Amino acid sequence: MLDKNRLFPAECAARTVAAKLYETVRDLPIISPHGHTDPRWFAKNQPFPDPAALFIQPDHYIFRMLYSQGISLESLGVPDAKGHHNADPREVWRILAKNYFLFRGTPTRLWLDYVFEYLFGLTERLGPGNADAYYDVIAKKLTTPEFLPRSLFEQFRIEVLATTDAAFDSLAAHQAIRDSGWKGRVIPTFRPDAVIDAEYAGFKDNLNKLGEVAGEDVSSWKGYLTALRKRREFFRSMGATATDHGHLTALTADLSLREAEDLYAKIYAGTAGAKEIELFQAQMLTEMAGMSVEDGMTMQLHPGSVRNHNKVLYERFGRDKGADIPAPTEYVRSLRPLLDKFGNDPRLTFILFTLDETTFSRELAPLAGHYPALKLGPPWWFHDSPEGMMRFREQATETAGFYNTVGFNDDTRALLSIPSRHDVARRIDCAFLGRLVAEHRLDEDEAFEVVMDLTVNLVRKAYKL
Repeated sequence: MLDKNRLFPAECAARTVAAKLYETVRDLPIISPHGHTDPRWFAKNQPFPDPAALFIQPDHYIFRMLYSQGISLESLGVPDAKGHHNADPREVWRILAKNYFLFRGTPTRLWLDYVFEYLFGLTERLGPGNADAYYDVIAKKLTTPEFLPRSLFEQFRIEVLATTDAAFDSLAAHQAIRDSGWKGRVIPTFRPDAVIDAEYAGFKDNLNKLGEVAGEDVSSWKGYLTALRKRREFFRSMGATATDHGHLTALTADLSLREAEDLYAKIYAGTAGAKEIELFQAQMLTEMAGMSVEDGMTMQLHPGSVRNHNKVLYERFGRDKGADIPAPTEYVRSLRPLLDKFGNDPRLTFILFTLDETTFSRELAPLAGHYPALKLGPPWWFHDSPEGMMRFREQATETAGFYNTVGFNDDTRALLSIPSRHDVARRIDCAFLGRLVAEHRLDEDEAFEVVMDLTVNLVRKAYKL
């Protein structure tokens, strides 16, 4: 059974303050401004098929750990690149139960234990001996109206949930949600990586799709930019308030019109070299910042992930199968062209994330502590953990303070993990603030204000929600 004071400081005075702070934010609504849940879940509102399909197959946090111990993705029922799999869901669940010990000490264990106890009433630790009992309880509940996607959304007190969508996506699922009359707020996020990264699979086809849906000739630089502007406008009409960019680096550029036109001609023709492909992505970050100044959409940058590191796995199963690996990322010089142009413009909100924690105190916090346009996103992906969250507060607060950060987002594909992830973030923020109060570095009344801001106010402001 989960302890009510989990993740709070061991020291008594700090723990007492943390617990009091937590009581004020525990039941606040969840604001999820960046994530990867499937909008079709809420459009169709159909039961999830089985425990394995809900917990394991869409969640790379789970199957990457199992794969690291030699357990094949085939045995876990992870669909291949063509969407095929033939694993028995109960056997998949038994594999998880048998290997649940692998998650000891990880945030995934925290999230799963939270879900098992609070949603399904399962308080005995999962293992081989109770695998079938677990499966039966979960499978039965998934057939009830309370566990339909929309019901879970409401049960979790989600105020708004943002998905992540390609620039040429029709957003048909979002339209279906609107047409249904359901009041849950599920909004898209504009993610143009597939039409900016020339090394992206199917890049030329993606450009053609962009041109088709926008009604523009994307063979020219002008037509390409116009198509992107039109798509941004469409996304905004569907409720989007933010864009998201998953570039490998934070490199930006500010080319002349002629230089940009010549570079795009090579990109479109497929004749650009590696350096030119990198330069094009750098230029496009600056172009996207300019468009955000124009239309008011918050801009997010998620750099530093070397995608699809495991070539064998990628060729068989496709993208997002747990083989993306963090790499060092430089920000100070890389962002300078964009910041020279837009960093002082109060109309831009530019949220920076990192997978390179060494940059928090050295680069990111000093940048965000100076430029009005810059804000720091929360610990992301590999650092979305109690330790990662605490390191972030310790390293970023001294230079950027609290108010150049943007609260928490869960960045998840796993719907049931959303409340557990937000609960961990709230507890760690309370733990950090409780320690500051106990050390007489912050008055208690200030801590109550700050924790409210970290939980809901900063994220609403940054993402214009």
